[in-house]
Amino acid sequence: MPGFFTGDELGGIKAVKYSPADSAGEWKAHTEILAEGTSAGRGRMVQKLAIYRSEGVVASGSLLVAARADGSATVLRTGEGVAPQVVREWKETRLKGGQRYVGLAVREEQVYSCTSNGALRLTKIGQEETTSESASALASLPMRLCDWRLSSDAHTFAYGGDEVELSLWNTEAAFAPRADSEMGTGAEGKKRKRTDQLLPGEIWRAKNVPNDNLNLRQPVHITALTYLQTSPSASHHHLVTGTQHGHVRRYDTRAARRPVADWKDVGKLGGVSAVEKGFAEHELFVADNGCNLFALDLRCGKVSYGYKGTRTPPVMRYMLTSVFDSGLSGAVSALAPAPALLASVAQDRFLRLHSTFPPPEQVGQQQEKKGEVLDKLYMKVIPTAVVWDQSADTPSTAESRGTDGEEEDDEEDVWDGMEDADSGDEDIRQTLPKTKKTRAAT
Repeated sequence: MPGFFTGDELGGIKAVKYSPADSAGEWKAHTEILAEGTSAGRGRMVQKLAIYRSEGVVASGSLLVAARADGSATVLRTGEGVAPQVVREWKETRLKGGQRYVGLAVREEQVYSCTSNGALRLTKIGQEETTSESASALASLPMRLCDWRLSSDAHTFAYGGDEVELSLWNTEAAFAPRADSEMGTGAEGKKRKRTDQLLPGEIWRAKNVPNDNLNLRQPVHITALTYLQTSPSASHHHLVTGTQHGHVRRYDTRAARRPVADWKDVGKLGGVSAVEKGFAEHELFVADNGCNLFALDLRCGKVSYGYKGTRTPPVMRYMLTSVFDSGLSGAVSALAPAPALLASVAQDRFLRLHSTFPPPEQVGQQQEKKGEVLDKLYMKVIPTAVVWDQSADTPSTAESRGTDGEEEDDEEDVWDGMEDADSGDEDIRQTLPKTKKTRAAT
């Protein structure tokens, strides 16, 4: 069964398991509470979730890490039929009021976290002394960050933010000890910010796009980013960013400092809120701060399809007007891709399970099959984060999309079962053209 972990604005953490679609095409959700929320308000809000699952390291299940608004972080060990166990807890003391976690990742026995004011931390969870500062390594990054991502091999990480260009760093070099002068403090740090000189540990930094038609500088405001492809070469990576102005930009660190593709106005309302690489080739999911969630073709930047609010039964699909085919009713705050599936949480307090389909084989070709909302689960408290549990029993592409073939057969049965108009009815044949003319005139 596919499963996901969610965190909410009161600090609660839940595990949601889905039973595959039945003959009626409906998915059933089973919810388990791993951590209770608090009634003290949003001070314990779960801002980021991360998971690591490996049979060699964590034989009993998964390591789930939650970062909260008060600066605290908790590592839970979860498993089938086993109560969640707290492995380690700590608090980021450098997190100040009005700031938040922008990145969280776990690899084997190491947890990486980053805040909007550039407080980067590496915590080793294999240490027995759970309160020892020696189990943590600290580093400082630029401030005003909006998103931070760790590569799949943990060798590099990337970040971007408000007037902070996309930047790629070597993870090991970032935590290497250095003098204060190398950290970019004082007058030397101010001079470095006005140049293109890389900081210690920094591998590559993007360059702003050219000025607009009025020769005015375009503001830099990266709101979301993700890795598309990790290369064995430390200096060669493919990344994509979303901006406050709704643009989606693709970068190749080996080709140029400016984006190799700049797709404008992908985010329709309030800018891009989330971007996630799908499991299919050339597949990217993009959400904005309105009610839009799209699947994007990375080869051309074209929207393959967008998700609607409800899943229409096949019998009614040809009868309902577009008023019933509206977009999502809440702004998406987080995405979690899984094989052939996608989970999203939104401000309307719903966890949604979506079907996904790969882009067409040929660039520019029409997308025949489009994703739909398979299930909506009301969460009672506004969910703020979601991650796939990386379970091995997640259905394959054919299984999760198997209902589409059944639906097509049902549709054919519906049309075959309809009675043909009597070809000998002259009255009907004469009135049809008149009716069309009357509608066109009005």
